[in-house]
Amino acid sequence: MHFGDGAVPEDYLVYIRRKIFWILGGLLLLFLMLIYSISVGQVAIPPYEVFQTIMGLSVSDSWDSIIWNIRLPQALAAIVAGAGLSVAGVVMQSILRNPLGSPFTLGISNAGAFGAALSVIVLGTGRMQSTAANAVVINNPYLTTMVAFLFCLLATGIILLISRIRSSSPEVMILAGVALSSLFTAGTMFLQYFADDTQLAAVVFWTFGDVGRANWPTLKIMTVVVLLATLFFMINRWDYNAIDAGDETAKGLGVNVERVRMVGMVVTALVSAVIVSFLGVIGFVGLVCPHMVRRIIGDDQRYLIPGSTIFGGILLLASDTAARLIISPYVLPVSILTAFMGAPTFIYLLLRGYKR
Repeated sequence: MHFGDGAVPEDYLVYIRRKIFWILGGLLLLFLMLIYSISVGQVAIPPYEVFQTIMGLSVSDSWDSIIWNIRLPQALAAIVAGAGLSVAGVVMQSILRNPLGSPFTLGISNAGAFGAALSVIVLGTGRMQSTAANAVVINNPYLTTMVAFLFCLLATGIILLISRIRSSSPEVMILAGVALSSLFTAGTMFLQYFADDTQLAAVVFWTFGDVGRANWPTLKIMTVVVLLATLFFMINRWDYNAIDAGDETAKGLGVNVERVRMVGMVVTALVSAVIVSFLGVIGFVGLVCPHMVRRIIGDDQRYLIPGSTIFGGILLLASDTAARLIISPYVLPVSILTAFMGAPTFIYLLLRGYKR
């Protein structure tokens, strides 16, 4: 095989086909997981009839109601939230050159949760209920998301400031994230202290990340934001590949590292803010999934970004399905399961070291 005649080496083609195979396989697995997630629960629905209902072939009016009003929005919310958190984690790890970067570990999720709680309690954008389901109903999702976004930006600005310090290390940045998490958690606790009994119960319930509270309007907002953010990240995939090689190398290739880093963090903050403001804090998905995908697809952002988006959706959808079944008929918030899954991974990365 000659390189001068424009032919592509066979080894490179095999290398690329393997990555595309995993991405296409992930799409198939995601679809099968979606059907299975909708079919299981207190009312079991045969998977084939779930598929028929989604395709518009009505089988049963009662199953129609369960699928379209309850299970399908919840399953799609899990996919969209998992994809958004995962792709945000990929980009953060790249532009900060920190394998422990994610919206949760860097305190951005907790900052967004504090902003959303502030909006709900102080600005009155949420209606409090004492029922076990839908403890907080967001009647002004746009203002709630904007306040959460502003606090995510505040946390992002602090992280960017630290990243600009030449002597800063990954350890310093992670410790800064821990400090930010503690700060905003304390702020949330401060708000809870002055809340009445109903508000306190509602806010505590709301802070548990749960895709079951999603509905079609909020799902549409999350989907648009995640799709646009993912498209933006794909457009800038070559810049992220260059930054992975080091800031000096990226600058030598003509990449405006400071601008790419700033804009990338702002977009990831927006994704985190939207998901947190609607679903609560769902931790570790943005940390665990990118590292899982790297082991099978590699570090090339051309394939890592779409791969992480797909497998992030699979991971959170599978976690939500397990959370609904593990102690049935009781339903666990999915954030509890992701925390149990993410904590060992976080410890493993700490023990392994930070060198990429």
